[in-house]
Amino acid sequence: MNAIRVDPFTLEIVKDAIVAIGDEMFEAQRRTSMSPIVYETLDFAVGATDARGNLLAQGNGVTAFLATLDTAVVSTLEKFDGGRGLEEGDVVITNTPYAGGGTHLSDVVVVLPVHHEGERIGFMVNKAHWTEVGGMDAGSVTTRSTEIVQEGLRFPFVKLYSRGVLNQALVDTIAANVRLPDSTLGDMHAGVASARVGAARLLALVEKYGRDTVLAAMRELLDHGERITRAELARLPQGEWEASDLVESDGLGNGPFELKVRVRIADGELTADFTGTSPQATGPINTTMTGLITGVRCVFMAIVGGGVQANGGCFRPLRIVCPPGTVLSAVAPAPVSNYYESLLGAIDVVWKALAPVVPDRLPAGHQRCVGATFIAGRHDGSGELFILGEPLVGGWGAAVDRDGDNGQFCAGNGETFNIPVELAETRYGLHVERYGFHDADGGAGRFRGGRGVVIDYRVVCEQAFLTVTYTGNVRRPWRVDGGRPGSHNYAEVHRVDGTVERYTMATSVPLRRGDLVRCLTACGGGWGDPRERDPALVARDLRDGYITPAQAAEYGYVGGGSP
Repeated sequence: MNAIRVDPFTLEIVKDAIVAIGDEMFEAQRRTSMSPIVYETLDFAVGATDARGNLLAQGNGVTAFLATLDTAVVSTLEKFDGGRGLEEGDVVITNTPYAGGGTHLSDVVVVLPVHHEGERIGFMVNKAHWTEVGGMDAGSVTTRSTEIVQEGLRFPFVKLYSRGVLNQALVDTIAANVRLPDSTLGDMHAGVASARVGAARLLALVEKYGRDTVLAAMRELLDHGERITRAELARLPQGEWEASDLVESDGLGNGPFELKVRVRIADGELTADFTGTSPQATGPINTTMTGLITGVRCVFMAIVGGGVQANGGCFRPLRIVCPPGTVLSAVAPAPVSNYYESLLGAIDVVWKALAPVVPDRLPAGHQRCVGATFIAGRHDGSGELFILGEPLVGGWGAAVDRDGDNGQFCAGNGETFNIPVELAETRYGLHVERYGFHDADGGAGRFRGGRGVVIDYRVVCEQAFLTVTYTGNVRRPWRVDGGRPGSHNYAEVHRVDGTVERYTMATSVPLRRGDLVRCLTACGGGWGDPRERDPALVARDLRDGYITPAQAAEYGYVGGGSP
């Protein structure tokens, strides 16, 4: 196609309209989904790509899905003969982790090609966490799988709709193999509805401005993203830096697993080389190459985003190297149920390498844990199954010039939310007896790390089961420039007989009526020598219960200072 000239005003209008498509798709998905993990937690992402799978726009949601939408489209094109096997009215679903777009089986991608007068002009795509896709444990999350087939249903790029006709056999198969078929199928249809909203808006743009103008705007959107990120890279220090860290366990007692990275900024590009990372694990802590790419993209945008919304052009200067078969680039049939913990490790190790180099853009280490907590049981009387599944907030690391944020979601979660107490107590056989910040020892510094939280769930049904997938229970969030490391992530079960059990990676721990599950998330790492902290800030933290008198003494605080 010959390039056409479009006046800059029209081009900007169309570009912004394409970005707005992602926002409208996001709202459509949120309002029509049936699972709290989607409509409350917002554990999903939506977006639009061009006809070749280049990401044009992504609506708010899970940051760690930043490489899962466009790569899913590219893999869809590969599966269907370069796109020749895709027709108007088709809708493809996939969750296979080893191809583009895949993370773990609970995260299901919907891909809808958009055609105009017989020509494919783009794709609408979304990825959402379905509460149930089957597998060996309720909620389709487990710490004890050793191969992917134990973790649930797999959709290897299959057509849910073909020329607009629903594949009822596939729907029946899903319904027969999940524990909560109504909510699972509801979330599936919400994904399709969201994609169709996006398709309708894109076609409306084409009708208003013409196909050539819209396609030109797509190309300019990508080129603009590249220009912004290359300009930001040029402003950064040039050189090479290394870092390493650990994922403590794979859920089966194996570990620790070392993560290594060498980051190079030079010649207008950023390269992250993970050579030397430990081989893939027996247990389900692995992530695949898609997870690794999306993790690095998160940090990349944090340091070079420059206010531009992420699109495929932004990532043209990014290079990621990792040999296959590591805990960050696992291959079949490796289990991946808890992939998000190693993905966060990938984010964190690149962040750790670069934070001292760009202190105005990256803080010290944060809780580095999704805090994925699942409690399943049956309601008294009705016997209806419930599955609570939610991420937890924790403490972010201090920055060079300010304290870390208290009670925020991890770097991979982005614009997500906790499930409100009122909804949790209505939908699940639980009472939330406590939810607040804690004063665990950790994160002291000239600027202190943000506070983690403690949340208490009291079991008010006859029997329930707890699954937690927490890392950061041996290592602590890292510090910078003499600060102190943060604290740990863990859960406790306080039994009605007074005994207390501690868990970090566990599946289907039996609970009885009256037992209390206490979840604690880490405080972030500190920045700078604690004895350089303003005494007034120490006094304020002591007054607000963020630190104890003993911790105040670590700052050299002996009273005085106005909180």
